[in-house]
Amino acid sequence: MPLIRMTTDINKPILRIEGLNVGFSLRQGMFDVLHGVSFDLHRGKTTCIVGESGSGKSVTARTILNMVPRPGNINGGRIMFDPDGTGPKDLTKMDPRGKEIREIRGGRIGMIFQEPMSSLSPIHTIGNQIVEAIRLHRDVDKATARKMAADVLEQVEIPNPKKALDRYAFEFSGGMRQRAMIAMALSCHPDVLIADEPTTALDVTTQAEILDLMSNLQKDLGMAIMFITHDMGVVAEIADEVVVMEKGHVVEKGDVHQIFDAPEHPYTQKLLGAVKRLEEPADAKEPLPEDAPNILTVKDLKLHFEKREGFLQRVTDVTKAVDGVSFTLRQGEALGIVGESGSGKTTVGRCIARVYDPTSGEIDYAGQNLVTAGPQELQATRKQIRMIFQDPFASLNPRMTVKQLIAEPLVVNNIAKGQELEDRVAKLLQEVGLDPGMMERYPHAFSGGQRQRIVVARAIALEPRLVIADEPTSALDVSIRTQVLDLLLKLQAEMGLSFVFISHDMAVIRYFCDRVAVMYQGRIVEIGETEQIITDPQHAYTKALLSSVPLPDPKLRGTRQRHRYRGEE
Repeated sequence: MPLIRMTTDINKPILRIEGLNVGFSLRQGMFDVLHGVSFDLHRGKTTCIVGESGSGKSVTARTILNMVPRPGNINGGRIMFDPDGTGPKDLTKMDPRGKEIREIRGGRIGMIFQEPMSSLSPIHTIGNQIVEAIRLHRDVDKATARKMAADVLEQVEIPNPKKALDRYAFEFSGGMRQRAMIAMALSCHPDVLIADEPTTALDVTTQAEILDLMSNLQKDLGMAIMFITHDMGVVAEIADEVVVMEKGHVVEKGDVHQIFDAPEHPYTQKLLGAVKRLEEPADAKEPLPEDAPNILTVKDLKLHFEKREGFLQRVTDVTKAVDGVSFTLRQGEALGIVGESGSGKTTVGRCIARVYDPTSGEIDYAGQNLVTAGPQELQATRKQIRMIFQDPFASLNPRMTVKQLIAEPLVVNNIAKGQELEDRVAKLLQEVGLDPGMMERYPHAFSGGQRQRIVVARAIALEPRLVIADEPTSALDVSIRTQVLDLLLKLQAEMGLSFVFISHDMAVIRYFCDRVAVMYQGRIVEIGETEQIITDPQHAYTKALLSSVPLPDPKLRGTRQRHRYRGEE
């Protein structure tokens, strides 16, 4: 059994943040990012820190560990840590590189980061990394540490833990890598676990398993958990207490039921209002006319990746990324495609755009088979089929101005130049809700939501008929998410656009899409009207997917049965 450290008074906070101020020293002077932040963490309780990007959530987490990123400084306040009930110690007074704080980091306070691949070493085995963490904080030999590492991998439900010790991070799936990260954070049985957006990059089914796992481990170890997220459904699912942050300030805090049932601050009301809007189809969604013609017909689409080895390059393995997908899309319709990572949904979108060359099948776009189309035919088609990608920052060249980025497809296709080009860019910026005066700025000068609007402006510059949107809102905060979806709905109505909308967020699908196709391991297992699929799913996998979506209402916690799907028909 793991060692459980207990304070003498469980009602007394294990960690108390009092009036914390953090600023960044810039050439223009001190820029404050945290303003008098105060809240408590209690043993056995989960405190969720919520707020949009830039609210100060992650800076608060790093400050607790005295790891303020440069050129940041702690300018005031205290962080009082009292895990044993022997008297609190102020973590802000400790030398950031000193022995005392290093013993606390990873030992008494564990941390889980959002992206495990950037936190786990790619050149060391999972076992070596966990063993190193254990021996850093516990006086044990290597053999004992390795046994402890295997035990903690078993604790986080990684199959064959002894074998898993000798595997590398890249050999694990996203969910398994996050389990390995949790195992490392828990290897020394911390008193406090800080989890910074640990499930944002995961599918809903994997997220549900990770949340269940953390809840069970918390019961076993008696930890205090500080869980940072912008997903209010996750908050409703796991939080005891909620701290709402905006622009470096704590604007509201309290019991989870109090925050959801009677939010007092306008910012909290705005966050919850945006969540509730995504629980229903959009008001602006117009029903499709019954005689709307098909703009796209996909028949038995397949894309297989072959693994070849040896001198003769013989095929040793075949991955069926897309394995016989068929569907139709009507003019003006939005078809959602949902499924877990590896289900093939993104690959389908890229086959339609002919980013990938399908192995076989038919993609009939306006009477033309894109699978067999030549380069010249595809060049003309690509003006009418455009893509919007998940990460707006990665989609935009940081060395180009907004004007250059939006103008590029117009210039490449010889559609406009000179003053006409500038006028068209200005009009496109206005259509996506941005000031044309911003066109000489670079992408880094914009927020995430603004950057995604720039991506949308670029996508519609050639007046397309079909837009393939691949997770276009998953990197955005919830209030920005609804703004971008409303923008796309407006453009759809004005331009008669058809959408293939790829997402793992069922709330976004419900808000935006007319129909939805559910994919599992390269195949569509269910397709139909969005409301029908969400309210009355027929396939076991769809039921499992929907049962894993966190409900943004703490009163419903524990009322729904979780379904698991293991691949049975």
